[in-house]
Amino acid sequence: MALNNKKGKLLVVDDNQGIRNALKILLPAYFAQVELLASPKTLVSTMEAFNPDVVLLDMNFYTDINTGNEGLFWTSELKKMYPDVQIVLFTAYADIALAVEGMKRGAFDFIVKPWDNEKLISTLKAAYEASPKGAGKAKKDVSSDMYWGNTPVMNQIRRTVDKIAPTDATVLITGENGTGKDVLAREIHLRSSRRARPMVCVDAGAITETLFESELFGHVKGAFTDAHTDHIGKFEQADGSTLFLDEIGNIPLHLQAKLLRVLQNRTVTRVGSENQIPVDIRLICATNMDLEKMVSEGRFREDLYYRINTMHICLPALRERTEDILPLAERFLARFAEKYRRTAAGIDPEAAELLRSHLWSGNIRELQNTIEKAVILSEGTSLKAEDLSLEKKSKEKVAPKQTLDEAEEQTIRNTMARCNGNLTLVAKELGISRPTLYSKLKKYDI
Repeated sequence: MALNNKKGKLLVVDDNQGIRNALKILLPAYFAQVELLASPKTLVSTMEAFNPDVVLLDMNFYTDINTGNEGLFWTSELKKMYPDVQIVLFTAYADIALAVEGMKRGAFDFIVKPWDNEKLISTLKAAYEASPKGAGKAKKDVSSDMYWGNTPVMNQIRRTVDKIAPTDATVLITGENGTGKDVLAREIHLRSSRRARPMVCVDAGAITETLFESELFGHVKGAFTDAHTDHIGKFEQADGSTLFLDEIGNIPLHLQAKLLRVLQNRTVTRVGSENQIPVDIRLICATNMDLEKMVSEGRFREDLYYRINTMHICLPALRERTEDILPLAERFLARFAEKYRRTAAGIDPEAAELLRSHLWSGNIRELQNTIEKAVILSEGTSLKAEDLSLEKKSKEKVAPKQTLDEAEEQTIRNTMARCNGNLTLVAKELGISRPTLYSKLKKYDI
């Protein structure tokens, strides 16, 4: 039944003339204003002129944008430029994995072609209700607090954190990709006396060598060609707070000396200036690399290693804390069911067994991504085995003394296969930047 009091402005972007014709007949009965575009070439100008509340966006077009997938590109662009607009993705069955990725980037939901009219209208109305002009309010994401579990190794780490968090001691966190090093860093910061100010995070592996000093230490206007204004570096931004240097093992050797000098003197000198600026920071570093081995091989400065290694915490792989798999999965289920407005509230026995038996080479991050996708695709009140897209694997296949590099390579190869080589999706699922992914692909000859 059509709305008696039609509300909301809806923009449809689809290159199929037949689909546009059908929607031109259907949608005006439910929305106050409807505009239709054949391609995203004029999308930005139309957004400015029409100011829609909801955009129904096709996933694939034939334009000059070379992004790998235009639906993902435009989802990201629209959410950056118009954060209040609600985006519903229009996708074919083959693109469901990409639509799921689109929801992670901020899309409200997705509709599969060929569509059901009732489902389409219901989803678009819900998207409007979640917009600022709608009657409802978008729900906030659930906080992702540290989950300790009850394993002996995690209990010991918790006792250590209880002791060191209130201090300003420098902390080095190591562990495989996806074990939650960034979550632990934030937990330490939130328990410290510096918690009133936000922790400043730096992905050291994603900073190019040419921008390293500028990003960390800042620069003054005119220091180089594109330095049009003064720029405050990450160290200054973290003054009075915590600086988290992730992937510190990726910093080239010749730049490590500059980092060490700042850590020793607790002063920074912006590029193009001679003035020394004092900084008061608490430093937390993280890496999945074996820094001791790198020191012995001459790839990491020994003096820098000891400077950042006042306290060392090594997070275990998820396969070493299997009793925490289901509790973690249930936490992720509750978070994503609320975020994506799904009814799933439990995990059925077959799905639970599949979760327990999986290798989880990508650790907690892989588990989180698996549950997030399953929740998005779920239709009932519980997650089923078919929602998880996992295959049963024998845990005996995991080498008990697998090195961090071997585990990282295995994780990247598995993710590459799962994402069909789409580097954007691989980087997103691994939680790293594309430059970092490129360097790791080169490192492991993938």
